[in-house]
Amino acid sequence: MFGDCLLVHVGSCMLLLHKETVSSRPCNIMGENRKLGVGQIILPRLVTSKLSHRHQLCGHRSISEISGVVDETKRPLGGQNDTLKYRVFSSTWNVGGMAPSNDLDLEDWLDSRANSYDIYVLGFQEIVQLNARNVLGPRNSCISTKWNSLIGETLNKRRRKGVGLHQEITNSSAIERSVQEEHFRCIMSKQMVGIFTSVWVRTNLRPYIHHLNVSCVGSGIMGYLGNKGSVSIRFMLHETSFCFVCCHLASGGKQGDVLLRNFDAADILARTRFPGGATQELPKKILDHE
Repeated sequence: MFGDCLLVHVGSCMLLLHKETVSSRPCNIMGENRKLGVGQIILPRLVTSKLSHRHQLCGHRSISEISGVVDETKRPLGGQNDTLKYRVFSSTWNVGGMAPSNDLDLEDWLDSRANSYDIYVLGFQEIVQLNARNVLGPRNSCISTKWNSLIGETLNKRRRKGVGLHQEITNSSAIERSVQEEHFRCIMSKQMVGIFTSVWVRTNLRPYIHHLNVSCVGSGIMGYLGNKGSVSIRFMLHETSFCFVCCHLASGGKQGDVLLRNFDAADILARTRFPGGATQELPKKILDHE
């Protein structure tokens, strides 16, 4: 296990996204390892550098992307099984405690120009400085709200342009409704100190998503505070269960650090729990999900 990672448990496999880039698409490494100085924000190389001038752009292999086709089976009223295919974009980013600028462009990171994904699951680490005030004090939700705003603007930029174009040319309500169905909306976001997870889906998928829950596990100071730990989000899409775990574990390359991270990871697997269903049996642990 590594310091910053996003676990995806779906189907019969578990995918681990961590600092060293893992990609299902070859030659798509986002960034390079460089030594970071004070006041620098960790950004992927391909993100457009529309940052305030006081921040220096610095590439880093801190983003991992796994995009693929998920086979989803439902049971229609006819009793026959149909296979539905969805594309999921899942990525994690340690932003080093630096707030995003208002004009930060996320199109390259989210690959939103292609308009080929149905679900986005985004995990962040250190969206706030991990100082005593943020760890022990009230939650600072302003930064997570700002990240969600930037994500929403990026994912729906092409949809807004499309609506305006169709209205100008045809004024067709059918076309406008079709464009609106491709609109992305946030179905769940959760912040625990510096860890933040946000899930976005196309509007036409929302009616088929149910039993949406979140579980937070702190494994930082004294083994329980939220400066380190995980934020897990689970949901059912039709009849298949998904579980996404965004982790921020202790860093360090000294002897015993790897064992400590593995211990924390095992602790997260053991302590993460979701509510069961009243009318149907639902997975309660991370590894219980399909």
